[in-house]
Amino acid sequence: MIPRLVKWGTLLAIAAILAISIYGMYLYGQIRNYAMRDEAQKADAIVVLGAAQYNGRPSPVLKARLDHAYDLYRKEYAHAIITTGGYGPDPNFSEAQVGTNYLVQRGVGIGNIVTEQGSGTTYDSIRAASNLIHAKGWKSVLVVSDGFHLFRVKKMFVDNGIIAYTSPAPNSPIEGAASQRFWHSVREVVLFSVYRWMDL
Repeated sequence: MIPRLVKWGTLLAIAAILAISIYGMYLYGQIRNYAMRDEAQKADAIVVLGAAQYNGRPSPVLKARLDHAYDLYRKEYAHAIITTGGYGPDPNFSEAQVGTNYLVQRGVGIGNIVTEQGSGTTYDSIRAASNLIHAKGWKSVLVVSDGFHLFRVKKMFVDNGIIAYTSPAPNSPIEGAASQRFWHSVREVVLFSVYRWMDL
């Protein structure tokens, strides 16, 4: 009896590992597909996902996102930009405020920017931005971030009742480095799986 239980337990464990591996590879493929897909089209607002800032200046990752959002704004894909991201180790500057300041310096009117700086995680940023979007009566957003980030972000906006199009920052330092691109995408597989598990 015991050998049979061990046999079936081993088979079930192997089947579970295979299933998880196949699911992980499928998710990785979806993440990389979205990373290379530009869905840019007119929307009610452009949402820029936050990233690190250094003493009031955007990091190279955040700058790449902001520059792309500015280009989309200039091409009139939307007439408003939402910057997101809370305070990290530096209590003097939030990612969202640094993003707003940078866009204003580039010529975007302050009245056309909504600064959402009360969030710490991507999940919190999406929830807070979605609440703002609903409050303004907007229906759609054009989301700017690094390519690896966009699959999960789009699903989160859709889950909050927002039509979301995605546009990856073309000069992302992360996407430009093969090893970083791979590991950040693997991390997204885990984070998206956790997000879906929390929904259950």
